[in-house]
Amino acid sequence: MDNNSIEMSLLDPETKEMVAYIANLIPEEDKKGLSEEDIVYVLDKMDDYLEAQGLLQDDGEEVTYLDGEIDETEQLAFVLAAAEKEKRAISSVQIQLIMDGELQYGIEKGYYEEE
Repeated sequence: MDNNSIEMSLLDPETKEMVAYIANLIPEEDKKGLSEEDIVYVLDKMDDYLEAQGLLQDDGEEVTYLDGEIDETEQLAFVLAAAEKEKRAISSVQIQLIMDGELQYGIEKGYYEEE
């Protein structure tokens, strides 16, 4: 995975930590062609999905995540469709691994409860 991007240097420390955490969870065979920027992209699209579902509010200064049910299959399809539309070279397996890593990170940090 490469990390030679100006965009990555602009991330806040918590996001950098989450990206590194997720990157470390992805098996080597699934990292081929995957960059840390791709992880950030998927995380952004996951937030776009939440916003579209009314589960995220962003007033420009503060982001608020609301409680609610997330259809992970629908979220995966949303992210994959966005990636295909923007011609991102990222597979559904890679997207799913990033989504799983984000969930694990959230559980570890206490943002989510395990069901």
